Amino acid sequence: MPTVNTVRGPVDVGELGQTLMHEHVFVVATEHLDNYGKGAWWDEEFRVADAIAKLGAVAAKGVRTIVDPTVWGLGRYIPRVQRVAAGVPDLNIIVATGIYAFEELPHQYEHRGPGLFIDVPDPMIDDFVRDLTEGIADTGVKAAFLKCVVEHKGLTPGVERICRAVARAHVRTGAPITVHTNSFTQSGLLALDLFAKEGVNLEKVVIGHAGDSNDLDYLMRLADTGATLGMDRFGLDVYNPTEQRVATIAALCGRGYADRMVLSHDAACFMDYFGGAWDEARGTLAPNWRYDHIHDDVLAALLASGVTDDQIEQMLVFNPSRYFS
Repeated sequence: MPTVNTVRGPVDVGELGQTLMHEHVFVVATEHLDNYGKGAWWDEEFRVADAIAKLGAVAAKGVRTIVDPTVWGLGRYIPRVQRVAAGVPDLNIIVATGIYAFEELPHQYEHRGPGLFIDVPDPMIDDFVRDLTEGIADTGVKAAFLKCVVEHKGLTPGVERICRAVARAHVRTGAPITVHTNSFTQSGLLALDLFAKEGVNLEKVVIGHAGDSNDLDYLMRLADTGATLGMDRFGLDVYNPTEQRVATIAALCGRGYADRMVLSHDAACFMDYFGGAWDEARGTLAPNWRYDHIHDDVLAALLASGVTDDQIEQMLVFNPSRYFS
């Protein structure tokens, strides 16, 4: 049985159980927190305890694994996630490496690379591979997958370089990829085309936020490459209401695509985009944007729409297991 690295160490992929494939524990930028959060809106002990409670509650509903694509650009800080993982022993947390950028490279990589001021092999690739094979910083925690972004501006020079680095780290290690995409501009097609040219096994790619679209032709074009559709923003009705997300998944299941979808919310225990008003903002803007919306509301709606129990298990259990195998 192959294993996958989690925050607490390797786990047999057959033991991942019900898996939410795109959830964040914390989205908290270190510079924002250190300069403006401490003593204002950030209380470390409260937030860790709150995360343990929220994740413990979803574990009690049967979820055994969450996949956390928080990377550079979203505030990845593994020691804090380790504390949370220790407090939720029934839940696996799988973490990622990569860079979250919509347009430009971080300045720290801008001048290093082939043909640049410091003419060396692209250091992003080695950094990603190190996270996957040796561990992240000095935590001993190994990332298990790669993350990048192709947003509405498409393959800008910075985005293209990040995506190629992710692709090449995948080729070197076999680690799977999740790519954040913009369904309204159908940027998933750009991502898959680049990955294919770089030799990526497209069966190891999740097209993040594909579920924001109800365009069945677009979604089937993605899935027909072998890639998996991330139906992963349940509760974010501003992008696509739950009822339409359910109808789209049901239609795809009816067409034989249950083996090409995974489910999630893209939620977080705390996100600093709203400063200290996270709980109030989430409750006002997206009251169903929470880890248990799928289990409390969506699964029953899927069954009522003709999706079978076996298809739900395919999306929640078998597809994630295959992705990490």
